[in-house]
Amino acid sequence: MNIKLPNSNELGHMVAKGMVWSGAQIFGGKLVSFIVFALLSRLVKPEAFGIVALATLFISFAQIFLDQGFGDAIVQRADLEQEHLDTAFWANVLAGGLITLITFVSAPLIANLFREPSLVLIIPWLSLSFFLAGLSSTQQAILRRQLAFKELAGRSLIAAFVGGVAGVVLALLGFGVWSLVALDLVTGLVGVVVLWNISIWRPKFRFSPRHFNHLFSFGLNIIGINFLNFLNRHADDLLIGYYLGTTMLGYYTIAYRILTTMTDLFTTVTNAVALPTFSRLQHDFDRIRSAFYLAVHFTGLISIPAFLGVVLVAPELIYTIFGPQWTLSISVIQILAFIGILHSIFYFHNSLVISVGKPSWRLGITLLNAVSNVIAFAFAVRWGIVAVAAAYVIRGYILSPIEIWMVRKLAQIDIKTYFAQFVKPLVGSLAMAIVIWGLRLLLDDVLDLRLRLGAYVFTGGTAYLLVVYFLEPSFWPQIIRLVQSGFATKPVE
Repeated sequence: MNIKLPNSNELGHMVAKGMVWSGAQIFGGKLVSFIVFALLSRLVKPEAFGIVALATLFISFAQIFLDQGFGDAIVQRADLEQEHLDTAFWANVLAGGLITLITFVSAPLIANLFREPSLVLIIPWLSLSFFLAGLSSTQQAILRRQLAFKELAGRSLIAAFVGGVAGVVLALLGFGVWSLVALDLVTGLVGVVVLWNISIWRPKFRFSPRHFNHLFSFGLNIIGINFLNFLNRHADDLLIGYYLGTTMLGYYTIAYRILTTMTDLFTTVTNAVALPTFSRLQHDFDRIRSAFYLAVHFTGLISIPAFLGVVLVAPELIYTIFGPQWTLSISVIQILAFIGILHSIFYFHNSLVISVGKPSWRLGITLLNAVSNVIAFAFAVRWGIVAVAAAYVIRGYILSPIEIWMVRKLAQIDIKTYFAQFVKPLVGSLAMAIVIWGLRLLLDDVLDLRLRLGAYVFTGGTAYLLVVYFLEPSFWPQIIRLVQSGFATKPVE
């Protein structure tokens, strides 16, 4: 399979189109998922969310070994051949079936370890997602490589909607924790069916050890990175579930779900396009730097005010969307929002490092983050979920200079130019915060809670947009050109 690389104008058009449709995929899919999640939070008890979060913890661990890094290898590899794809597909299917079996057998041991008998039945059902993922990961990687995010957008929206309907209906019928299990399984199954309908590629029944080694040599570092990312993401869940119980884990899960949903909405849109784009430019550092600055700038303009806004309106947000039973989640999300800002700034580091063929660098940084996270969480968990959230944030900011050094070393970015991308979002966010604080003093005892939330979001958002427009008048024309290029059938001159 020989891939012809596009010229500069074609690539710009493809990137813009990818960003628009990636935005539709992620925003639409995450919006549907979040609405479903909010509905279920009013129908299902916190303990049920904690139980499923605990089960998902072990599913996520086994997921590390499923793809074997082949997806990123397919996206990144310049000389991709048909044998690479066939080998990756059958390796993933075999791994998916094997991991499903191992997880099924391990369920009683996990349930005993955490003193939660319901895991004996829940984990085997959720383990079916491994086999479903094995059937779809290669097709998904091919579409990512081709920047075919329009097709992926449709798939995500349909799967999220059908899975959401199944989960909500079962919750209304009183199935409790099983409504959350059905949500995941139905979403995964529908996603596979839709993906096989939109992807024209079909595997041939062959397996090449030589091509497997090509993919695995690259993917081995990715497996290591994903394992350490698992510790980064789930060490807090593991310790909270073990020491504090499933109910407290449920409260923490709601707060963390808000964080991850916002991160996906405000950063993954651009990052989903970043790896294939950076990979196409992997030998042109000037263009890589320009694309990198643009990615972090646009992400900062959206994500920084959003996360700071959550800090300011978290009480009204939690009560309005999830209900008063989730009061204990308020302080947690207010603290986690600060790590969300850091994640949004660093989100493109991973794509940049992998695209220039240095996943081992990323592995080293991720190892440091994982070890420090485990230590910080283990120390903080005795004081509760708020202390765990605070430890996460403090650890992140202490180690952030190392992340910046790595990117500077690999891509020769200019530090002043890098940090300049965030000056305007921070100034605009400060104006937003002043407006919301002032409005809170006036309206706290006057308006209904839901009306206050709307007033804070509208006035704070308006203040931010006005300040950003004043500081950067070219912002809106750039957005308009991006969208126009994204929907255009030919490159916009």
